[in-house]
Amino acid sequence: MNHELYSNPLITRYASRQMASIWGDQKKFSTWRRLWVALAEAQAELGLPIAEAQLDELRAKVDDVDFVAAASYEKKLRHDVSAHIHVYKDQCLRAGGIIHLGATSNFVVDNTDLILIRESLELVRGRLVSVIDALGTFAAEHRDLATLGFTHLQPAQPTTVGKRATLWAYDLVLDLEEVEHRLATLAARSTKGTTGTQASFLELFDDDHEKVVKLEKLVAEKMGFENIYAVTGQTYPRKVDHQILSTLSGIAASCHKAATDIRILAHRKELEEPFEEKQVGSSAMPYKRNPMRSERICGIARFAMSLESSGADTHATQWMERTLDDSANRRLTLPQAFMAVDAILSIYHNVASGLVVYPNVVAKHLNEELPYMATENFMMQAATAGGDRQELHEKIRQHAKAAADAVKKEGKENDLIQRLKQDEMFSAADLDTPIDAQTLVGRAPQQVDAFLADVVEPIRQKYGAGAGVEELRV
Repeated sequence: MNHELYSNPLITRYASRQMASIWGDQKKFSTWRRLWVALAEAQAELGLPIAEAQLDELRAKVDDVDFVAAASYEKKLRHDVSAHIHVYKDQCLRAGGIIHLGATSNFVVDNTDLILIRESLELVRGRLVSVIDALGTFAAEHRDLATLGFTHLQPAQPTTVGKRATLWAYDLVLDLEEVEHRLATLAARSTKGTTGTQASFLELFDDDHEKVVKLEKLVAEKMGFENIYAVTGQTYPRKVDHQILSTLSGIAASCHKAATDIRILAHRKELEEPFEEKQVGSSAMPYKRNPMRSERICGIARFAMSLESSGADTHATQWMERTLDDSANRRLTLPQAFMAVDAILSIYHNVASGLVVYPNVVAKHLNEELPYMATENFMMQAATAGGDRQELHEKIRQHAKAAADAVKKEGKENDLIQRLKQDEMFSAADLDTPIDAQTLVGRAPQQVDAFLADVVEPIRQKYGAGAGVEELRV
């Protein structure tokens, strides 16, 4: 590493080596060469005078990219594709004249990006599966543990710790479905020509339209694509990039939401992310146990979410058959969005696999609010005995406010039950039996079971363990 120059933290600190390699120069330019080979092979199969020896020469040098020579050529030519054509030609003296035959720059640029997007989506899919699996295990372990629910970040009807985890997992399940849809609909640009009309290929094949169509299909198949975008300008539709970035933004939002919940619960001392034996929480305060992994998820997720707008803006400004202002933007947004999402899912898996719950603190907080939680039952009991439901509701509201004021203003215990016992309107309510939190969580445990059986288990069966464990470097 050159410590005098800025280094992208996504590469040096956060993203996996696997994702960073997908978007690395070696992968990119080797794929360019594989596309040139695929084009030449298809053209030979359709009758152009290309010898097998020429193809063999091209194949032999696919991964032998001379980056120094390419940089030298690009400095002179101010064109990256032309520079790499010259380098490849220098290495393949017999085949140099058939490289890039009839193609435009976006033959290699766009088709390569589509291949890299496909591989990246597959890796993201594996990461999603790993986190869903880990959250499923956590949800099963804590399916019964009653905890205070929150709406508006205010105490609400109890749920269970396991049920809350299914909410986090289900967001990712919906993201997984979106990733699968993007993979299923991703297509090749293949051989569309300079403005999408295939005029140069029609010229090559002496106005034989059938061969031009066959060429397009052959090259797409050699790239591993079953489908081809129906029509294009010079590029594949930049709408696709916006859809991909939107999908990645959605994953980032899901991770941000869950990590924020974990941070709030850590503040309440109910739950903690993994904290290593030698880990330092603060350089100044030795006692601190900051939720730094969850904070990192949120920080990187915000960056990933922000990139979606670039995809929309780029798509919106592709005048006519294309403009080149997409190029510099896409070099930044596509790789970094994938690396950011790869990073946050890797961190999320680490967190989800090591979450620590403190049941006694969970119970303490729940018990402080239980009298409020049980008031609906008391109201129904009194109403069944002949009371007016609306009048009962208003009485409970008044008593609850008075009890809350005593807690907040005087630091007293919650005495709502005692207040209700002194009110004749609730004489028919069972106010003496200790409140059992488990009677207030509804079907939360059963919902966990159903979610694991109907949603998580099929994902496990289909995908296995996912992308596996990624070691966190920071």
